[in-house]
Amino acid sequence: MDKVKKLLIIGSVWPEPNSSAAGTRMLQLISLFKVEEYAITFASPAMDSDFMVNLELVGVDKKTITLNCSSFDGFVKDLNPSVVLFDRFMMEEQFGWRVNENCPEALRLLDTEDFHCLRVARQKAFKEKRPFVEADLFVEAVAKREIASILRCDLSLIISEYEMQLLTEIFKIDSSLLLYLPFLLEEISNADIDKLPLFDERNNFVFIGNFLHEPNWNAVQYLKETIWPLIKKQLPEAVVHIYGAYPSQKVLQLNNVKEGFLVKGRAANASAVVQEARVVLAPLRFGAGIKGKLLEAMHCGTPSVTTFIGAESMHGDLDWNGFIADNPEIFANEAVLLYQDEKLWLQAQKNGVEIINHRYLRGLFEGDFMKKIKWLQANLQEHRVNNFMGSLLQHHTLKSTMYMSKWIEEKNRKK
Repeated sequence: MDKVKKLLIIGSVWPEPNSSAAGTRMLQLISLFKVEEYAITFASPAMDSDFMVNLELVGVDKKTITLNCSSFDGFVKDLNPSVVLFDRFMMEEQFGWRVNENCPEALRLLDTEDFHCLRVARQKAFKEKRPFVEADLFVEAVAKREIASILRCDLSLIISEYEMQLLTEIFKIDSSLLLYLPFLLEEISNADIDKLPLFDERNNFVFIGNFLHEPNWNAVQYLKETIWPLIKKQLPEAVVHIYGAYPSQKVLQLNNVKEGFLVKGRAANASAVVQEARVVLAPLRFGAGIKGKLLEAMHCGTPSVTTFIGAESMHGDLDWNGFIADNPEIFANEAVLLYQDEKLWLQAQKNGVEIINHRYLRGLFEGDFMKKIKWLQANLQEHRVNNFMGSLLQHHTLKSTMYMSKWIEEKNRKK
């Protein structure tokens, strides 16, 4: 009888698909393993939230774990997973050495979500009012941690083609340790588009994004202070709705009915909100990965105006679902044009459908993903021998992280 295939996911937070693209991404990964009949356990040290998905409803066991605590050792040893998926490199730092000690034969995967050091370096360059250059990545402490985590794992899932390029060409990571795996969506048919609201049935602009994510907060500030007045000057009756999970008081204070800048907070149904809008605005000035809000706009048949960072790695050689502009005057002018010109709007909508159907279909990636997993499981020792830098880091980092964790655990015990 075949051994039961077990997947352990160690998450930094519990998945919240209605709060962030990261939550949606996690459910997509879970679905890939469910098809292969894995028994799945999702473990996290995070507190429960009111908006987390009910994991039991998707057939996943839930387990709360503790940072810097040997109780995890017994848990993971008893579970004996065949695959461990770390959600972001911070979880690999915390628990990777324990997995390595207690389940050395488990395949170790890392879902990067986005390249954290790229986002951090771009944000730093933005605050210093200078252009970002790729050399900035090497001076970021988080880059050293993130690259070390990628090297220690057997395979890292990369969501952006540009980040794949950075990892292989700038950081010289062997391609055998990386797999390009973007968001995984279902095909959009003409019948799906026919069900969506028409141009004349839609009103207003919309921005949507989780406010715990710094690029989103910065984008809303930029929209309020710079871009929206330019749009409002041309369209005096225009209104923009600002939606996003976890808005702080400083976000809520931007609400101004007279200016048509309405801060709504969390959307009960993000898709419904985007479908009702005529144009999505996403003036992102730094960030990384690919943007779930812009894919959602395409899926809802809603054209968007964004920046070059916003659209990075999302559309390949295909025309964008609207316009891409970094200059605020051009951004505003193109937003107004898209809002008023139905013919242009319909073409932009069509472009979005083409992007999803040619670049993000689940069927384009799930076969290669599982084929890679099975190959790694069958050739794990050879794969690890070939990854000498990974084994070197596993040896040294394991010791330093292990002793730090044990010191913290002992300190906590004496309190």
